[in-house]
Amino acid sequence: MTRSPVLGRFRHGYVAPAAILVAVLLYAPFVWTAYLSLTRYDGLEPPAWVGLDNFVKLLGDPALLTSVRNTLIWVAGTMVLPVGLGLLVAVLSYDLRGGVWYRVPFMLPYALSGAGLAMVWSPVLSHDGIANLLLGVDTAFLQEAPQNTLAMLLVWTWQQLGVNTLLFVVGLQSIPKEPIEAARLDGASGWRLFRHVIWPLMRPLTAVVVGLALVASLKTFDIVWVLTQGGPGRNSETLAVTMYKETFVASEYGYGSAVAVLLTVVTGLASYLYLKRQVR
Repeated sequence: MTRSPVLGRFRHGYVAPAAILVAVLLYAPFVWTAYLSLTRYDGLEPPAWVGLDNFVKLLGDPALLTSVRNTLIWVAGTMVLPVGLGLLVAVLSYDLRGGVWYRVPFMLPYALSGAGLAMVWSPVLSHDGIANLLLGVDTAFLQEAPQNTLAMLLVWTWQQLGVNTLLFVVGLQSIPKEPIEAARLDGASGWRLFRHVIWPLMRPLTAVVVGLALVASLKTFDIVWVLTQGGPGRNSETLAVTMYKETFVASEYGYGSAVAVLLTVVTGLASYLYLKRQVR
């Protein structure tokens, strides 16, 4: 089949609208943000060039270390809880009769937005909330670090568990039955079957699930903002919350843009290293 000379001549024109749209909606705002990160700008007066002063101030800010620590807790917790538990639920319910109905309760919270989910859990985790009444304790779940970050991570897990379970179920359904049946004939079952047969066959999908979870955890904002607004003080801030507070609360658009650039670089670098490792 020969290629039409007309299609070959104008092939770049077909992708031009999509490329222009991506450039306008993604790249142009990032370039503008990168420029603002090199200025002092309060949203009223014209931006004043200050070079790398915002980044120097950022690296010397004690709150940055807290934000980085909390962000790393979110990343590690996401790998263990939403991803790990999602895999566990998918595997345990896959061969069960009516297993889809066991997975439905895990899927329902994903229909809520992060902000809506946080509003549901706020009266549960407050100092005089439902959790303390049911457990018979007097614990300030959202008042002390790092337990406030861990409590919010459990809320995040409740939302994300369902979609991770669904993705892993799709991966299980895509596995050829022949290797599993052959392994069972050889006497493999339970953990040995999962570890040596099912898990290696699911590796490509697992890489996708973990990659998506990694990026989402680095950008965590809505649950933290609604439940604690980064407090008390600044002890539960993540990088995304720090960016928002500096930009839209303190009206330090230049400094907030510096935090945004740092968050973008961290997210991009983490994604690149992860994908490079998976490819290798």
